[in-house]
Amino acid sequence: MSKEEVKAQVRDEEGWDAFPYKDHLGFDTIGYGFLIDRRKGGGLPRVVAEFWLNILVEERIDHMRKRWPAFDQQPEDVQTALLSMSYQLGVGGVLNFKKMVAALERGDRAGAKVQALDSTWAKQTPKRAQRVADVIGGG
Repeated sequence: MSKEEVKAQVRDEEGWDAFPYKDHLGFDTIGYGFLIDRRKGGGLPRVVAEFWLNILVEERIDHMRKRWPAFDQQPEDVQTALLSMSYQLGVGGVLNFKKMVAALERGDRAGAKVQALDSTWAKQTPKRAQRVADVIGGG
């Protein structure tokens, strides 16, 4: 038995789809035929979710550094808060908070907090936004 041959055969037989689709029995599936339909006990395994989370966090850090050079000059707690925001909004979404970013560049954490909370994001996810903004503000 060769695991590589088995994987090659499964790839060939199942095909690949990055988006959820219905399998031949009508159950939600993704990837190489991974069952994600809760009606049949499917779902994303925790180990896969953790792997995915690690990849996305590293990607967000890289993108934030490339798109906003002042990111590395921010205090560590602010960097963490901004990365948390970017997980929800994307790096571009965070950088669209232009007044917040400008306040951080001036070292005005209190002003940055005000700007973070003066947003649609804060209205849509008020508890999360308040937690993140509190960190940005230094509290």
